[in-house]
Parts: sequence; structure tokens; C-alpha cells
Amino acid sequence: MKPKKWKNKNFWEALKHSLSGMKYLLQTEKNLKIQLIIAMVVMIISFLLKLTAIQWLILCLTIGNVLFAEIINTAIEIVLDLYSEKYNEKIKIAKDIASSAVLLTSIIAVIIAGILYIPKILNYIK
Repeated sequence: MKPKKWKNKNFWEALKHSLSGMKYLLQTEKNLKIQLIIAMVVMIISFLLKLTAIQWLILCLTIGNVLFAEIINTAIEIVLDLYSEKYNEKIKIAKDIASSAVLLTSIIAVIIAGILYIPKILNYIK
């Protein structure tokens, strides 16, 4: 039996592996589930506030950025756990830094939401 190679043979195999990764994330990562729920709520609010096409584009990029950061954070944590299961200060620092990327993108997402929503909400109040 030939050893399995890591390289994908074609697009469909790559897609299968990507979907497998997404399935793993959805089954195991509570924070990603919370972020997806928040993203759905934000999209519903955005629909109700009748965002423009450009505002929707900004919103989708912002949501995608937060989810991307969470996915990369998870991948980094898994790789570091493979390296050593024992406590290691450098691994802790690396995990904390990866986690701070999620925090930073989330803070920026809240700021962007405020910039998009506050004028719309103020128009409804008037």
C-alpha cells in the first residue's frame, strides 16, 4: 500500500478537505459557533436597516475577517498542541498572540458596525 501524500490530486479533493475542516470547526469550536450566530444577527439587523451595497460589502469583509482570524487561531493552537502537551511559556505566548488577533479583528468589527449602524439608527429616531 502506498503511503498517503498530503498534496490534493484535484480541486474536488481540496474542496472535500476544506469542508472536512469546516465540519471539524463547527463540531468542536464553541467560539466559532458564537461568532457565526453573531454574524447572522448582524446580517438580519443590516437587512432591516437597509444597508447599501457598499455597506454590505464592508460588512461581509469584516465578518469574514473575524471568522478567518478565529480559524487561523484554531489551526495555530492545534499545531502548537502537537508540538508539546506540556506547559511551555513560549507556546502560551504564541497562543495568546494568535488569540489577540481574534480580539483585535472583533474590536475593529464592532467599530465598523458602529460606523455603519449609528447613522441609520439616528435616521430612524428622527
